[in-house]
Amino acid sequence: MNMFLYELKAYSKSNIIWTCSLVVLVVLLLSMFPTFANEATEFIKLMEGFPESIRKAIGLSLDSITSLLGYYSYSFTYISLCGAIQAMNLGTSIISKEVREKTADFLLTKPVTRKQIMTAKISAAISSLIITNIVYIASAYTMAILVKIEAFNIKTFFMISITLFFIQMIFLALGLLVSVIFPKIKSVISVSLGTVFTFFFIGMLSTTVGDEAIRYISPFKYFEASYIIQKGRYETSFIVSGVIFIIIAITTSYLVYSKKDIDAV
Repeated sequence: MNMFLYELKAYSKSNIIWTCSLVVLVVLLLSMFPTFANEATEFIKLMEGFPESIRKAIGLSLDSITSLLGYYSYSFTYISLCGAIQAMNLGTSIISKEVREKTADFLLTKPVTRKQIMTAKISAAISSLIITNIVYIASAYTMAILVKIEAFNIKTFFMISITLFFIQMIFLALGLLVSVIFPKIKSVISVSLGTVFTFFFIGMLSTTVGDEAIRYISPFKYFEASYIIQKGRYETSFIVSGVIFIIIAITTSYLVYSKKDIDAV
């Protein structure tokens, strides 16, 4: 418990900054909705001049963009991008920091197993993401209520918003895997940005070419907002794929960390 609380406190400042950033972003984007809705006709005419492949790549649907949910789903594409960077950064740094700060051997001299160390760190990371998502969803919903022009489906709004946590869990697991395989990471943010943007562009590519198989590579395409709005549910195959990846990545991280050699200072 002490280790869990220590890790939670250690990343509290970073978590507050990321949480505030997501809140400011969603507040800023949703605050523009009333103005956008009044000028939606001109915007649609403008976007009709762009190739459909480009509109799909940036997640823009002209059929629903004038509604609050349509506008939010488009904005959410970039909110989830920021959330993914937060999670990847957290997952990559929470283990590798012991090597960078040369405290790994000191930590392992304590009367705790490596499994307990990993469990405490992962629990702290997940708790940080849960806090972020609670604050974000509450802020997003409050703004949606304030700026709405007409009634919207609250269930669908929350279904879209909750996918942020699932996407973050995937990147957290990926970050953990990277940190135990490549512990001597000099710049965590560089690795995080590079990885997240790579998957983001792969997701854009899958939408552009219309290849369903490529969608499985990018977590950003596991939850298509347009599908959620139309069907009122998630795509089961992508949920299963995401859960399987999270389990495999975290399990592998445990196994690798428990057996690898830790360099002494």
